[in-house]
Amino acid sequence: MKAVVQRVTRASVTVGGEQISAIGRGICVLLGISLEDTQKELEHMVRKILNLRVFEDESGKHWSKSVMDKQYEVLCVSQFTLQCVLKGHKPDFHLAMPTEQAEGFYNNFLEQLRKAYRPELVKDGKFGAFMQVHIQNDGPVTIELESPAPGAATSDPKQLSKLEKQQQRKEKTRAKGPSESSKERNTPRKEDRSASSGAEGDVSSEREP
Repeated sequence: MKAVVQRVTRASVTVGGEQISAIGRGICVLLGISLEDTQKELEHMVRKILNLRVFEDESGKHWSKSVMDKQYEVLCVSQFTLQCVLKGHKPDFHLAMPTEQAEGFYNNFLEQLRKAYRPELVKDGKFGAFMQVHIQNDGPVTIELESPAPGAATSDPKQLSKLEKQQQRKEKTRAKGPSESSKERNTPRKEDRSASSGAEGDVSSEREP
């Protein structure tokens, strides 16, 4: 799942010349649903959007407050074109979830967003319609979000990076084979009797029957 989040002073959606939705200060979210998205990716994206800190605090410190902290509005618009891949110069959308599945998934997304926040502050466009989306970007500030690939072990970027580095070290170790020090540890030591002192020679001879 992909989302483009824009900090706005106002935004609205018009369909057929009629304005169907509008917000004041807040965020406008363009959402692209992938063929492989599940409830897990949906919940991850809801958390990320609502907790994304794109607003300043009371002292003017930037990147300190989320839309929930400020009690601002959210306008969501379904946009399958975010799942585009290019074939030459032509966009291809085979990675986007089919319309008949995506509508229910998108409605579930809106429901979860409203449950996690204040329902009256979450607005949306019209799924599947040809829309004109009017966005007055504030800043401009635009943030791209993407949920972890389905089946990923963790959604924490730091932990993912750590796991990737560990895996790379393992692969390098396997490619090189055992280190020289490990070879030395695993090889039994032989006594070099010829290098022994005379006293040691006497002792060893005393031990023989």
